[in-house]
Amino acid sequence: MPDKKASNLDHFQFRDLHPNVFMGTASDRYKGWIGQIYSARLYAEHINRRSKKIGAKTFVEEVLPVESVQEYFLHFRILELDFTFYRPLLDKYGKATQNLHVLRAYTQYLNKNDRLILKVPQAVFAKKIWQKGSYIENENYLNPEVFTRQFYEPALGVSAAWLDGLIFEQEYQRKQDRSSPKALAKELDNFFSSVPKDTRYHVEIRTDALLAEPVFNVLEKHGVGQILSHWTWLPQLSRQFAMSGQKFMNQGKKCIIRLLTPRGIRYEDAYAKAHPFSTLVDGMMDPQMVDETVDIMKSAIEDCVQINVIINNRAGGNSPIIAQKIARQFLAGQPN
Repeated sequence: MPDKKASNLDHFQFRDLHPNVFMGTASDRYKGWIGQIYSARLYAEHINRRSKKIGAKTFVEEVLPVESVQEYFLHFRILELDFTFYRPLLDKYGKATQNLHVLRAYTQYLNKNDRLILKVPQAVFAKKIWQKGSYIENENYLNPEVFTRQFYEPALGVSAAWLDGLIFEQEYQRKQDRSSPKALAKELDNFFSSVPKDTRYHVEIRTDALLAEPVFNVLEKHGVGQILSHWTWLPQLSRQFAMSGQKFMNQGKKCIIRLLTPRGIRYEDAYAKAHPFSTLVDGMMDPQMVDETVDIMKSAIEDCVQINVIINNRAGGNSPIIAQKIARQFLAGQPN
């Protein structure tokens, strides 16, 4: 293991692992990362506290101000911002939403080599959305006009200089609600034929029965990446990769791995275990997740593909420590 790089990991420095490795996290600004990523002296008086209800429990979230992203990028090369998932950047009348203001605030603190991944709003890519206590059919599902006018164009207008990827996340679909792989493939083909061409598109399918050849063929046709996601109801990362023939389909020669929740554990249970996100939770992180992530990182490098590894606190309790474990294992297999 290269000594300098190994030493950097002790201080949570992940920017120099490899030219094609971009380590980052799903969201930022967690108070629990003070002492790892953030300096206590800078933010002690500027921590925002808010209540968040997850399932039947209420938690207090403590978050740092947006300007803390400057320190974040001293450690990581890429950041996934997921608040864009919850509403478009413009409303249906073309008026800026709060999300556009927050995104613009982030960009004020970015340097030229910092990179962002944004989640496309669920209003575009979810078949059903949660509204007033129940899931209802989404009238804007795969609507290219809503995607283009209310998200894509304003996103580029604000963040094009740093934008490295767009995540289209589709929710898990129960057997009685889901369409066939052929039907989904046709829907995706129509959608990606109608939206602006871009090499930064990546799709996350959360229903294993839909990870099938017709869908993969459409993604490959349009140069859209398959997101490999370590998530509650999905197969292991290696299995997902094998299902698509171990192809890197993104036309921009990039791949995204998202390490979200332990397999078999629901979001609310993973959140409760991981909160307040300051350390690893004993027995929560799956060691196989680390092994398979490193294997895919190596495969990407062999194919000259940029590999973006995005880590959520819920995957084991604390994203920086999970990143540390992945990076140590990755460097252990690299030549001096």
